[in-house]
Amino acid sequence: MHRTPIPLNAVLRAAASAVGRKEKEGPLGHLFDLRDPTDRFGAKTWEGAESEMQRQALNLALAKLDWTDQDPQALFAGDLLNQCVGSAYGLLSFDIPYFGLYGACSTCAEGLLLASIAITGGAFSKCATVTSSHYCAAERQYRTPIEYGAQRAPTAQWTVTGAGAFLLTDGKDGAPRGVRVVRGLPGKAMEAGINDANNMGAAMAPAALDTLLRFFRATQTRPEDYDRIVTGDLGFEGGAILSDLMLAQGLPMGDRYTDCGQLIYHRKSQDVHGGGSGCGCSAVVLASHLLPQLERGELKRILFLSTGAMMSPDSLKQGENIPAVAHLLELEAPHSSL
Repeated sequence: MHRTPIPLNAVLRAAASAVGRKEKEGPLGHLFDLRDPTDRFGAKTWEGAESEMQRQALNLALAKLDWTDQDPQALFAGDLLNQCVGSAYGLLSFDIPYFGLYGACSTCAEGLLLASIAITGGAFSKCATVTSSHYCAAERQYRTPIEYGAQRAPTAQWTVTGAGAFLLTDGKDGAPRGVRVVRGLPGKAMEAGINDANNMGAAMAPAALDTLLRFFRATQTRPEDYDRIVTGDLGFEGGAILSDLMLAQGLPMGDRYTDCGQLIYHRKSQDVHGGGSGCGCSAVVLASHLLPQLERGELKRILFLSTGAMMSPDSLKQGENIPAVAHLLELEAPHSSL
């Protein structure tokens, strides 16, 4: 097991995002590639809509490089639904070897990390990763169907309706270089005594802390060595907890730190309480907001961590504490001199 960062040599060549109405109305709404105001994407069910989001996001990413499904040699994908059926059904039409992943909301970073490891190790030269979540599908699986009209807790987060797809290469194809994946650190499953499904930020913050501390200690770097430190979906509650925990360790992150769940919605006007969450949260923010900033050179080097709460509907009913994990990627701008 890797307990220290893994040197990586992969290039993020293209990314695409598909989102629903609420995401379109948020502060990043104009950046997403595809926006469906009905949240249905032409499907009859919410689960079918999530599958269709994945299919369309991957098609959009492939089109950006003029690739077909014969180009990627492996596809890493996952979602929040039981047995990852959103990915399994959504990607049926692609003739690509498929690895199904379940990392809960950490799936974006998990897929990118595994694809980068496979590329760096020489197993593949081109890979694709996809992940998604859908508010209506997730609510009826983990909490109550939206028709029930249950009141949401102040710490509850809003599951993002969105899918993000990414294409990675080994950079040896002669094309202009994209954002570089230079290091990665797998997270460890851990729990901190939280069993409230409406406070996932508190459950996930200690996992993010563990990953960041291991990374900084192993690399002998500090938060100020990076332009941004971005977590996946701790939201406002978990983000504040993580900031306090890092400060207590003598590693204040200050304004360098942000969270995808804080960026994707207008907190008050959109009534999202604790912010955004879901596999699609970090995926669409990375694809449409962070990667373009790196490509333009506005950011030189960032740490990107997707955080995941690894519960199931049954474990919640049984009162089990919520395990969490946080996988980390170090990303650099294409022409960074660092």
